[in-house]
Amino acid sequence: MEPDTSSDARGQVFRCWSAQGGSRPLTVAGAQGSWFWDHDGNRYLDLASQLVNVNLGHRHPRLLAAVTEQAASLCTVGPHFSNDTRDRLARLIAERAPGDLDRVFFTNGGTEANEHAVRMAKLSTGRSKVLTAYRSYHGATSGSITLTGDPRRWPNEPGLPGVVHFFGPYAYRTAFHARDEQQECERALGHLEEVFRMEGPHTVAAVLLETVVGTNGVLVPPDGYLQGVRDLCDRYGALLICDEVMVGFGRIGEWFAVDAWHVTPDLITFAKGVNSGYVPLGGVIVSERVAAAFEDRVYPGGLTYSGHPLACAPGIATIEVFEETGLLAHVRRLGREVMAPALEKMAARHPSVGEVRGRGLFWAIELVRDRETREPLVPFNAAGAEARPMAEVMDACVAGGVWPMCQMNRVHLAPPLVITEEELRRGLEAVDAALDTADAYATR
Repeated sequence: MEPDTSSDARGQVFRCWSAQGGSRPLTVAGAQGSWFWDHDGNRYLDLASQLVNVNLGHRHPRLLAAVTEQAASLCTVGPHFSNDTRDRLARLIAERAPGDLDRVFFTNGGTEANEHAVRMAKLSTGRSKVLTAYRSYHGATSGSITLTGDPRRWPNEPGLPGVVHFFGPYAYRTAFHARDEQQECERALGHLEEVFRMEGPHTVAAVLLETVVGTNGVLVPPDGYLQGVRDLCDRYGALLICDEVMVGFGRIGEWFAVDAWHVTPDLITFAKGVNSGYVPLGGVIVSERVAAAFEDRVYPGGLTYSGHPLACAPGIATIEVFEETGLLAHVRRLGREVMAPALEKMAARHPSVGEVRGRGLFWAIELVRDRETREPLVPFNAAGAEARPMAEVMDACVAGGVWPMCQMNRVHLAPPLVITEEELRRGLEAVDAALDTADAYATR
């Protein structure tokens, strides 16, 4: 039967983050490796890894085989039973997590992972407040959207009580009038400590932050910042929760992004890259300190599909592929030798590029109208006609056969970690050409 690609065939799906009347999504017919295509045969290099989750690319044979083999023996089992596949993945994750993070609570995705990490923090400390950054995204359930700092939170308010937002480091658009990265780090930590003091340190259960901020700018923390937050949490008796839903499992060339700064949080949340989203899976890696709080009392939370075997099987295969192929080193090399130099050249060539930043295979190109004033190409949280310049940049990318992620005034690049150097260079050339569209709005 020929697929029905008419708009009527798509009309029954109520779409996320969309005005339903104007939603006209591309119908994807298939995908392989770093590419996907539509029914007309148009191919696109997936420079966003869908939603920064298809780390091992589309239809990876090892992941497909793992799902198939698991389905042949046991498709599903309740979380109140033990299961070899679930137990093995938990052990493999714990072995790669830093410090004493030795327990894994499985969820169906990142938003639930953050919900449960916060619940664990509150219950284990007996405190009620959680500090999170304004430039953050932690999920879309009622609790996690409150934890989120960006504008997606606004229409969902009021939300979870006890969430307090703060400014994290962002040297390019500093909130602290800092002159460099070091001063930005120092002043951001001073600001966070002031928030602790003003909220009452004895009321703060945890600081929750994205190790590398994702959809709010690919903001790589300055050296010393994560350790500084760790020290503040220790000083005031709060827990540190690192949201690694996007950057865990190799995105910046480390098993977990915190490893790049040698910091051990109390809880790490993960999802996406743990199995490339082949079957929904997420979780919380729990330190012995937090787990001990539930040794003799019930943890009041759970999910029907916690540690689903069909999701855990490709998770095991993912870790095996990483190790057998030296994928972490591949990511670090491509980031250092291909991505960074190419983006620096783009910044020099295009007057619309204010800054490029990133690490491994996780980068952002920040677009501006004026390099001197740093006026963004489109206003903060722009929509409709105001957002048109960025829509034109995205259209130019798609016309060039690449599909990045556009967020506000930025182009984000997060290709599958298995992308070849040739594919990556080809994709970067297409993005380079598409930026000519942004240059038309920039002061030369």
